[in-house]
Amino acid sequence: MTHAAGIAVVPGRNPRQGTSVHRIRNTTRTVRTARSTATVLAAAVVVLAGCERGSSRGPAHSTSGPSGCPAVQARAQAAISRAERTDIPWNGPTRGPTAAARRTIVYVAQTMTNPGVAGAADGVRKAARVIGWDIRVIDGGGTPAGIQAAMSEAVDVRPSGIVIGGFDPDSTSQQVARANAAGIPLIGWHAVASPGPSRRPRLFTNVTTKVEDVARASGQWVIASSHGTAGAVVFTDASIPFAKYKSDLIRRELATCAGVRLLAYENIPLPDASSRTPREISSLLSRFQGSWTHSVAINDLYFADAAPAFRAAGKNGAGPPFNIGAGDGDPSAFERINSAQYQAATVPEPLSLQGWQIVDEFNRAFSGRPASGYVAPVHISTADNSQGATSWDPVGYREAYRKIWGR
Repeated sequence: MTHAAGIAVVPGRNPRQGTSVHRIRNTTRTVRTARSTATVLAAAVVVLAGCERGSSRGPAHSTSGPSGCPAVQARAQAAISRAERTDIPWNGPTRGPTAAARRTIVYVAQTMTNPGVAGAADGVRKAARVIGWDIRVIDGGGTPAGIQAAMSEAVDVRPSGIVIGGFDPDSTSQQVARANAAGIPLIGWHAVASPGPSRRPRLFTNVTTKVEDVARASGQWVIASSHGTAGAVVFTDASIPFAKYKSDLIRRELATCAGVRLLAYENIPLPDASSRTPREISSLLSRFQGSWTHSVAINDLYFADAAPAFRAAGKNGAGPPFNIGAGDGDPSAFERINSAQYQAATVPEPLSLQGWQIVDEFNRAFSGRPASGYVAPVHISTADNSQGATSWDPVGYREAYRKIWGR
């Protein structure tokens, strides 16, 4: 155990490491949203055609046409121009309770090897220093047993609040019930499918972007950047309802443009991505050659795995195909984008902002106020607008929260 400025990082009881969805190699061993979204998204997913685990399909709605889709393209370009802006003023809360007296928050991490989970935890740490609270991080190690042990430990120490960092609360239902019974507020980060308060499981709020916005933006980016004439491949893990739902939404968005052809819908389970993706990339290049111009993946990590196969085939790192990740926007994705190495864009989570929001939401819970209802707007990062950064960090939120808290 290490201590620094009131912060303790405690390893989980199970030393094995695993990983999760919206987000590099170590993020693929477990899937943080698989169980959490199965019930929530079942109704939405059932109307869309499914894929068996590890299968590969051609487009269900393949259309083509040399004229593209001028009206759809214009709308997509306008949306992308807004999403790529980096100077959007703070549109979150500007009022709320002042800082509560010193509290202790436990952040239970699905695994700290997941850049998304770790990035949000770092945001919580920094915000806690400002508001004057203590933070303890317990790493679940990415395994069901490790996460359950970490949640048990969190409840046992009777903290002021617990963060469910990137895993399904239903996988720790007994611990969640104990926390609810003890009156310990629970706040999720990517814990359930939708942002905001949750009744089942009982969470004061869940901090995440909207999957519908992320999917729409990634599809619009393909339409706009191709001038409505793309040959696209979509990568997903159809065994995860959340990922399947996201990729189906992406397909729907692509289908709004008559000039975009969906060449293939590649179902590669995240735990198999490192071994399967290179082979699938080689096969796709052989099948489609120059007609493959764009790709969308439900997680940036697919392009980390794809890069060696593209390189071996002599493809230029700057594309085509031009690749966008509809995932967390982890540092490795930004590094590929900034160096033009087989990824052109990502739809990232504002991880630091979300960490600060988590602290503010706890402060509202401690004061008997409702959740803020804030959901960060969708953003698209490219080499042109990231300016060498390795994360998406919007402006204005630190100043706004400091003012609310009186710090």
